[in-house]
Amino acid sequence: MKKHSHFFSTQFITPAISTTLVLVLLGTIVFFVLTAHNLSNYVKENINITILISDDLDAKQIAKLKNSFRKTDYVKSIDYISKEQALHDATTDMGTDPSEFLGYNPFTASFEIKVKAEYATTEQIDKIVSKIKKNPAVIDVIYQRDLIRSVNRNLHKVSIVLLILAGLFTYISFVLINNTVRLSIFSKRFIINTMKLVGAKWSFIRRPFLANGVTLGIISAIIADIILYAGYTSALRYEQDLQLVVNQEILIIVGTSVLVFGLLITFICTFVSLQKYLKMSTNKLYYI
Repeated sequence: MKKHSHFFSTQFITPAISTTLVLVLLGTIVFFVLTAHNLSNYVKENINITILISDDLDAKQIAKLKNSFRKTDYVKSIDYISKEQALHDATTDMGTDPSEFLGYNPFTASFEIKVKAEYATTEQIDKIVSKIKKNPAVIDVIYQRDLIRSVNRNLHKVSIVLLILAGLFTYISFVLINNTVRLSIFSKRFIINTMKLVGAKWSFIRRPFLANGVTLGIISAIIADIILYAGYTSALRYEQDLQLVVNQEILIIVGTSVLVFGLLITFICTFVSLQKYLKMSTNKLYYI
């Protein structure tokens, strides 16, 4: 009964609330860092490279050429757009048929390629384009070099800012949880001293406090994970496209990170705070 009431005591609930809020903050930062990484890859993998091909190719040659591109290391996806499809798309976009006043279809059959994220840099794409242009079936390769450079530059800046914020908030989280645990131990410093005076071993004194710290960390982490998941599902109702950059792996990493951090930080902070009061003499307890 005493153990049951312990979990509902002010001395446990107050640190648990504080620790939970800090872990929610930490989990949010981890979530945004991982999501930003996925978003970066998503943006990079949606940059188009258009390969214009010769009109002399028949269906078999087009299929062979498409297959050769698909087998390369850099291709994420590839789509074939015929002359007719290109004309239809242009007519839909412009609201008028260019072939009506030109007397012929001005468009060329092409492949739309999306490269893998690791190849989506100006240097890598320049090499890829140079190699593609050597193919005699290729008329030209069109891609937005300035856009690719701009995207990579901006994503790099965002990544640096997020990493700095992640480091800063991790430190703040550590300090806040450490202070919460220290205050909890501080309130019991005379109990610790009394146990020392009656001859209890340090390991015996530590055991209930460390168990309490670990319990605090686990419970706070579980509650924090529930809050974070509830926040994610709520956001998903308003923005379904969030699923494009937030996968199951991110949710697992965030949940595990919060649990591990909550467990380790409460254990370490409890141990360090205990050492301070275990080493402290009785007289000093009255002057802190």
